[in-house]
Amino acid sequence: MALVHPHTHDHHGHVAGHTHEHAHSHGAATPHPAQAAPWSILRMTVAARLAAALAVCAGLWAFVLLAMR
Repeated sequence: MALVHPHTHDHHGHVAGHTHEHAHSHGAATPHPAQAAPWSILRMTVAARLAAALAVCAGLWAFVLLAMR
């Protein structure tokens, strides 16, 4: 015969009045709503993306050449 103890939260050290409810909850079928992004690479034109890529590339090459000095 197994001993069955009633389940209480007293031994877990929980604070009185503490609940396990979460303010942020939704099901998997209801994803997050779209949020307005202040900046997005997807909204840039192809020319602007190319210019940004070239700027990043130039910056990385400058870092490499400076490190090799």
